[in-house]
Order: sequence, then C-alpha cells, then structure tokens
Amino acid sequence: MTTPFSVDIESNWEDFLTCIRRTGNPKRVHHMELFLDPEVQDAICARYDVDAKLDKNDPEFPMRREIALQSFLGYDYIRCGADNIAMSFTYHQTEDTSSNMKRNKGRMYMDGNRGPITNWEEFEKYPWPEIKNITTRTLEWYEKNLPENMCIVAGGGFGHFAEHLSWLMGYTTFCMALFENRDLVQAIYNKLSKQDTYVATLMTQFSCVKALWGSDDMGFKGGPLVSPPDMREFVLAGHKTLAKISHDSGRPYLLHSCGKLDLIMDDLIHDVKIDAKHSFEDVIEPVTEAKKRYGKDIALLGGIDVDFLCRASEEETRARVRDTLNICQEDGGYCLGTGNSVANYIPLDNYLAMLDEGRRF
Repeated sequence: MTTPFSVDIESNWEDFLTCIRRTGNPKRVHHMELFLDPEVQDAICARYDVDAKLDKNDPEFPMRREIALQSFLGYDYIRCGADNIAMSFTYHQTEDTSSNMKRNKGRMYMDGNRGPITNWEEFEKYPWPEIKNITTRTLEWYEKNLPENMCIVAGGGFGHFAEHLSWLMGYTTFCMALFENRDLVQAIYNKLSKQDTYVATLMTQFSCVKALWGSDDMGFKGGPLVSPPDMREFVLAGHKTLAKISHDSGRPYLLHSCGKLDLIMDDLIHDVKIDAKHSFEDVIEPVTEAKKRYGKDIALLGGIDVDFLCRASEEETRARVRDTLNICQEDGGYCLGTGNSVANYIPLDNYLAMLDEGRRF
C-alpha cells in the first residue's frame, strides 16, 4: 500500500485521551474530525488501496473498512453511536457543484421555514423513534473487533437539541413558537431529552467507548440561534444532562457546535462542563485565538479553516498547520483537524498535507 505520509504513526487512544483531558503532554500530534464525507473516504481508499484486501460482499465490510481507513489516516478512534435513532425532516435537494469529488445524488438542505412539526396535531402524528427499537449492534461489533490501540468516540444521532428543534419545526417556526407556542417547544425538547438520555446511558455501557461527542450547531456567524435564556432552557440543559452522564461514567464530554457562541461559552464551560470544543471558523474566531481564551479550561479540536483549505495551495496549507501547532500543541489540549469536517469540496491533497504536517511536527 502506498502512503502520502512521510512519518509513520500508530493509533494510541490512551495518549489521545491524555491530550483531550489535558492531563499531560501528548507524545505526538493527535488528529480529530467530526466525519469525512463518503466521497472523500472512497477517493482515499481508491487511491491508496486501503480496502483492497477486504471482501466488499462481507456484511461487516463497512466497519472493517472504517477501521482500516481511520488507522491508515492516523486517527485513534472510530466515531459510532446507537442504531435506529434516525429522525425524518423536511429537505430540499439541489445539484452538487463540487469540482473535486462530486456527489451524484446532489446536496440536501434543511427547510428553514417549515419542518414536519409546526402544531400539536403534527406533533402527535410525527413518527418518533421508539426507545424499544434502539439497538447497539454496531457498537457490539466494535466492542469485539476494534484493535486494542483504538477506541470509540460515541456520537451521531444524539446531542442535537438546537438542531433538532430548528429542523423539526423549521427555524422560522421555532423562533415564532418560542413566543406563541412555547409549550410545543417544551414538548419537543422533552421527547429529545428522554431519547438522548437513554442513548447516552446506553453507550457508556461499552468499554470501547472512551468519550461522548455531542454535535449541535447552536449559532450563526453573528451569534446564537436564539437568545441565551432560551438556549439555556431548551439546549444547554440537555447537554448538561449528557455531560453529567458522560462524567459519571468516567468519560469526557466533547461538543461540536458551529457559530459565534461568546454569549454562552461561560455556560458551556462552567455549567454544562464540556471538556472540549470543536468547530472553528476564521471569520468568527481562529482556533489559535480560542486556544488563548479557553485553553486553560477546555481542549480545542480542529480549526484549520474549511474555506482556507478549499482555496489554499498545499504549501500554504502546510505553513498554516505548522503555525497553528506552534501555538496550540504546547501542553496538550489540542487535536489537529479541519474547522468543521472533511467535505467533498476540500481538495484531497490539502487534507492529506494537513495530516502529514501533523505527523511531522
């Protein structure tokens, strides 16, 4: 198998957790992403024969390829959650204009005005996932088959309070309902909280799960989606419960959230008690600045701006990574990665150059 990397590294979940917990200096740079788009995964596997020795007809192929790919790229973990917790929303579809690894089925966008629940009748008719149908088949497989030097960071399908409220109702409807139909907002939140509490507790029963990762975009470029008091009541309260479940089981609680969150960062750090924050945009706050502001309280994850990665040359990418690590790597509490996720419109060579610089640092 060919490799784009100049330095070999091995997964080491224990050192990875040391870095996130800020309990010591990590032995090397650790890498972290919310996810890689399927097109990116396919392109890497095709270019470097990552899955060439795997049987594509094997029912376990997706999990075995995930292990092979994450190991090849130098990650210490697999991101995995419970099964059968998908929810239905109102989408719009458009053509994917990516010139790199085009998504043939197009891109999906959430309806910002009207979701599937805008009144009590729709609330009662909505096909809510039933707790009795939630399973852990995938986690059970990883528990038995995950390499000893890798762990599970549990995420996906839970910890989406702000997102699910705005997706289920439509963001416009959600904002109006906070004034005109607050009981409906409360009822939806109660449903979400009950399910997420169950799922979080379920996932902490697996020894391979070493951290919980909530994913919840809470803001825009200018500030939170709704007022801080409403965020505290319908969003942060849910994450506080999940963080307590994670902490009570001896695991850190990580949070992915886009947006400018200055108005609620004190809540996230000192009340919710997140252990790490993911998702950074240069137009809001570069991760190097966030490290200076919050690095004594929480770990910072990612931060190589997605827009920058799309426009930069490979040389500029490498220089940006070195500059970021010079500021963020000292004393731990930082994992290298993109500012959001590895989207299919990021040039593949820039993404791989980012990883390579991390290995070489």
